[in-house]
Amino acid sequence: MSFDISQYPVLAQANTPEELKNIPQSQLPQLSDELRQFLLQSVGISSGHFASGLGTVELTVALHYVYNTPFDRLVWDVGHQAYPHKILTGRRDQMHTIREKNGLHPFPWREESEYDTFSVGHSGTSISAALGMAVAAEKEGKDRKVVSVIGDGAMTGGMVFEAMNHAGDLHNDMLVVLNDNEMSISENVGALNNHLAQLMSGRFYTTIRENSKRVLKDMPVIKEMAKRTEEHLKGMVVPGTLFEELGFNYIGPIDGHDVDALVETLRNMRNLNGPQVLHIMTKKGRGYEPAEKDPIGWHAVPKFDPSQFKKPATKPGLPTFSNVFGKWLCDMAATDDKLMAITPAMREGSGMVEFSQKFPKQYFDAAIAEQHAVTLGAGFAVEGLHPVVAIYSTFLQRGYDQLIHDVALQRLPVLFAIDRGGIVGADGPTHQGAFDLSFMRCIPNMVIMAPSDENECRQMLYTGHMYQDGPCAVRYPRGSATGEAQVEEMTQLPIGKGLIKRQSDAQKIVIINFGTTLEAALTAAEELDACVADMRFVKPLDTQLLLELANSHDMIVTVEANAIMGGAGSGVIETLMQQKVVKPVLQIGLPDEFIEHGSPEEITADMKLDAKGIEQQIRDFIAL
Repeated sequence: MSFDISQYPVLAQANTPEELKNIPQSQLPQLSDELRQFLLQSVGISSGHFASGLGTVELTVALHYVYNTPFDRLVWDVGHQAYPHKILTGRRDQMHTIREKNGLHPFPWREESEYDTFSVGHSGTSISAALGMAVAAEKEGKDRKVVSVIGDGAMTGGMVFEAMNHAGDLHNDMLVVLNDNEMSISENVGALNNHLAQLMSGRFYTTIRENSKRVLKDMPVIKEMAKRTEEHLKGMVVPGTLFEELGFNYIGPIDGHDVDALVETLRNMRNLNGPQVLHIMTKKGRGYEPAEKDPIGWHAVPKFDPSQFKKPATKPGLPTFSNVFGKWLCDMAATDDKLMAITPAMREGSGMVEFSQKFPKQYFDAAIAEQHAVTLGAGFAVEGLHPVVAIYSTFLQRGYDQLIHDVALQRLPVLFAIDRGGIVGADGPTHQGAFDLSFMRCIPNMVIMAPSDENECRQMLYTGHMYQDGPCAVRYPRGSATGEAQVEEMTQLPIGKGLIKRQSDAQKIVIINFGTTLEAALTAAEELDACVADMRFVKPLDTQLLLELANSHDMIVTVEANAIMGGAGSGVIETLMQQKVVKPVLQIGLPDEFIEHGSPEEITADMKLDAKGIEQQIRDFIAL
């Protein structure tokens, strides 16, 4: 993507924050407009996160204009909103490569730029990290400033309030910018409120406030009266009582698309002592009408032409595993009014839109609070309801203690529908579902299933829902299913029983498969004349079938889209050792490293998990 200087005359002068600071403040509105247009064009070429970045253009300009980044630390939450930040920090000409193999990382990434102070892909981390940096800055004594930018969605996570409670107690200098694009308090946004925010963040107001605190320190009754009076007066114009109670000085809300007001307010706040909150109001998708009207639908987009004001039509194709889950959920709820479906803010991604509309009283969005989502399911199960927790593999990591302590320890029948298991692709190492089989397999009382196609997925979901002797997990990948016809009638599968998928007279090699790598395993087996077993259950393993195959073949190969360390293949080896069966075992899966971003096809080939890679690994192992 070539950069047209004539189309972006001001943006051309701001390739880095140092250059940005040389631009007159009067030109910042034009710069913001050009930055928004460039973002539209670049994401149209690259695909990627879209609406969030459009909403943070003016904020990003103002932050880099006022603060001395990267010396001053700017910490982004989640990172969906950080595309303008990348554009202004020397990566403008690489934006067309974002999320592509060997291209820019989809989120802030420390290895990519000194301006990315904290690598991030999950929400709710910015204030904790910023507090650590603020404590370090005070210890360093060089007047380093620290800013955390967090969206209102991330404020639903408990870790955010844990961090704010601690920050309010430590009282280090730091600023939290709350980017609010949902709360309906638009009456507080405008010229008057911007003026009030500037006054409240100015030296005159804050000096009076801090001096009054010192004077009233030894007069507790009057101090309490003054505090209540201040809170009452501020409460008439700002909704900041919660933040004040946590120990933060609250300023706002102000218009997050008024770059001049942001610059003036941030200049004032940069010099304030103690923890501060600046509450700004923005609109997701700002400047692009379709995204403003449907910010959820335009959260992330494929490659498209912005001038058409619509997404490209998707060709009808195979259903995704998320679609399979959504259909099963609706079918199951139609016959079971005790089914309670829970998602931590992933309704669309988990295929639950139709269910939420048809069964609103059985649908629970726990927001970005995975720990709560898991224990909410445990509470349902205690009372005899039938909870289904729909959660991405990478997000279940955040509810791990609850999975152990609140569900498995009590042997509660909670069904976990784990989406995005295995290789996810363009979102990179923060989102690859590489570890779930490993971290679940070691938990007592767990049943873990890995379907090889969409019909098995449907039947396994039903099996897990009907199983009442403890928690069950059905783990499936992102993206299109295999094309296998789904059987409408639901049948319970026998727990812990696998299937032979290909016989071999050679009886040399047996491939033990787990999950949707089955097709690649079968293709490789044709070239090798190998036997193939689809185990279906990661836990409990079909020990009888495994021993029969081990005793009748010269070598064993395990295949899974999960980390090799501690994964399903490790379970096979453990079982063989317990039975004193000594056979060479080749484990094929994901290596002991974080998997970078790229298309799922590219990563699968790089990890040698496609048919060609599986065959080659087996031949190399035989040749040893």
